[in-house]
Amino acid sequence: MVRRGPDVSRVYPRWPDGLLVVTYDPSTPALATVVPASTIDTMPSDEAPSATAAAESTSSPSPFQQHDPEKATSITDAAGITEPSMDAPEIVDWHGPDDPEMPLNWPQVTKWCNVLLVATLTFLTPFASSMFAPAIGQVMDEMGTTDRDVGTFGVSIYLLGYAFGPLFLAPCSELYGRLPVYHICTALFLVLNMCCGLAVNMPMLVVFRLLTGVVGACPLTIGPGSVSDLFRQGERGRAMAVFTMPVLFGPSVGPAVGAYVSRSLGWRWTFWLLIIMTAVVYVISLIFQQETYPPALLRRKAARLRKETGNPHYRAADKLDQSSSNQQMFWTSIVRPIKMLALSPIILGLSMLTAVAYGILYLLFTTMSDMFQEYYGIVTNVGLVYLASGLGQFAGLLCLGWFSDPLVARMAKRAGGEPKPEYRLPPMLPGGAMLPIGLLIYGWSAHYRVFWFVPLIGQFLIGVSMITVFIPVLTYLVDAFTMYAASASAANTVFRSAGGALLPLAGPRMYASLGQGWANTLLAGISLVMLGKVLVAIKYGERIRTHPKYQLKL
Repeated sequence: MVRRGPDVSRVYPRWPDGLLVVTYDPSTPALATVVPASTIDTMPSDEAPSATAAAESTSSPSPFQQHDPEKATSITDAAGITEPSMDAPEIVDWHGPDDPEMPLNWPQVTKWCNVLLVATLTFLTPFASSMFAPAIGQVMDEMGTTDRDVGTFGVSIYLLGYAFGPLFLAPCSELYGRLPVYHICTALFLVLNMCCGLAVNMPMLVVFRLLTGVVGACPLTIGPGSVSDLFRQGERGRAMAVFTMPVLFGPSVGPAVGAYVSRSLGWRWTFWLLIIMTAVVYVISLIFQQETYPPALLRRKAARLRKETGNPHYRAADKLDQSSSNQQMFWTSIVRPIKMLALSPIILGLSMLTAVAYGILYLLFTTMSDMFQEYYGIVTNVGLVYLASGLGQFAGLLCLGWFSDPLVARMAKRAGGEPKPEYRLPPMLPGGAMLPIGLLIYGWSAHYRVFWFVPLIGQFLIGVSMITVFIPVLTYLVDAFTMYAASASAANTVFRSAGGALLPLAGPRMYASLGQGWANTLLAGISLVMLGKVLVAIKYGERIRTHPKYQLKL
């Protein structure tokens, strides 16, 4: 749909005071009201534009934008008369909320095809993060390194890249669209893994692992935004479950595959296998994946109209405010995730919770094979122990993914209103409680060398807990910050990845000093304290989120 700016052919009266008040409603094709400013207070109430109407026409964004529409350009003559110029924009927007071109209204097959492609890309990058872990010993032997911390750093540095990548990947996706960012980052991910496979010394490997983590953060960062583009609030639970599962399932499967591949073919083949998998997914995404970001689709439509008609004044609805240059908009977008993390207590609190959970997950991934080899003598098939956590995540996915949306609908019906983001959080209470329970079972059964299957029960519970913590948090952020879902997810990813990168570095010394029992008891206590943040978010989340003190200018 194309809406015209102010009608420049209209003749405006010249009132004595020489002033016009122009209220322009972006939802209508022409000026809503033109009256002399001095007469507004004296006009009959049925003729004067109401304050409410003026506010709605000048400050209410469309559902697809978070800022004011562009004010019509104007010129002022010698008498002080303000008239619209001939450069008024032709506004390109959707044909109403049921427009079939809007991603929210795409066929279900198209929506789920895009979600599955994003989920597959999301699986590859966490898979790459942990697949390397079982091969650390081989790498250290080949490169002449004896310090175990240096080998562990090869895993942690990848997650440190996760902490840096979102700071510019989320802004790029909101300025240029999701699809170009997906394609460029996947191509770079392919090339950088090739460089890792060809590394000849540890510094070279560490640097390329860091860069791989930076671009590998792409689907984790903007994937929630893609889900937000495609599904309305009441439909997102299942889609977010499908997207989130690979975030945790990838690290669980990675060590099992990495252990087998490195033992059979050598550590470099962990990267060659990853390159082959990435290349296949990349080709499929080039063919089938579509742009889903509504503002980017409108910009593309406006550009096509400018080219076809020769009219340079077509502008997408989200590009109407031209007060900032693209460079200023880019830097504003880069700062946005940091502002969200620093100034929003809810985002900070939930990000701290996921940071602790993610750090524990990767701490276990980097130490679990050594524990089972030392305590239980399992060497040949040690990679299989990682599957216990993966099975727990799958069980958690089935439960949470199936019941999340109906639970939100039931809570909204009980409250007699619309669904609220906070309705996503209650499943975190039982799910989060499983984390300290699982850690205690895992740690003390290993400490007393109980039958090897018992620590795996603890790992299973940890896996269930991880999925039932991560999915509600990410879905909450998408529901609460719909248009800036990528930035909100980036804020969470930065903090979460920092925890995942740093905690494993302390793991070997902690277990050596405290032993499996007390070390995991310490982790259980920390995770139990973090669970208190969920209670705060459930009870006071809406009040904090909507309080004027915490309203962020994004």
